[in-house]
Amino acid sequence: MKYRKLRVIISGGGTGGHIFPAISIAGKFKELNPETEILFVGAKGRMEMEKVPKAGYRIVGLPISGLQRKLSLRNMVHNLALPFKTLYSRAKARKLIREFKPDIAVGVGGYASAPLLMAATRAHIPSIIQEQNGFAGLTNKMLGGKVDRICVAYEGMERFFPAEKLVMSGNPIRSTIGPATPEMKARALEHYGLDARRKQL
Repeated sequence: MKYRKLRVIISGGGTGGHIFPAISIAGKFKELNPETEILFVGAKGRMEMEKVPKAGYRIVGLPISGLQRKLSLRNMVHNLALPFKTLYSRAKARKLIREFKPDIAVGVGGYASAPLLMAATRAHIPSIIQEQNGFAGLTNKMLGGKVDRICVAYEGMERFFPAEKLVMSGNPIRSTIGPATPEMKARALEHYGLDARRKQL
């Protein structure tokens, strides 16, 4: 069966907990439809700018960053520049949406998700958040009311998001990571000093 070409934009990063699920999502899109064109959007200077190209995908960096709470001269200068970086990132995100014309936008959390998904939702692009954690991140909580669906891995996420938008999808795992064998589980329990008979909280 021949599929039409799909255009997917994936935004977010900052940590491996955001980046590797994003790469897994991209891989699944390509597996389901090899004609899929994928563009990543990340934050300049963060880990995704290295890891995503290594995985074979194109990425565009935004000059977005977070508020620094520790008091220092360097952080004060950083925070003073933050509004200008945010405005520029929003403008660049809108331009990316106009030029790339995605069929779907996916946010995985991190600074770069906010301007990109805000631009996508305003352009009426179907948008999804993938929340990897049991305690939702700030960016995802902020975007939860704007996107169409929120994919989660844990019960009780209606504490953070509109219940009608939640989809229990689990966390994306790279195809190179296979299921854990009983021997692997036993070694892990031994390493961390855990008792398999007790439920770990």
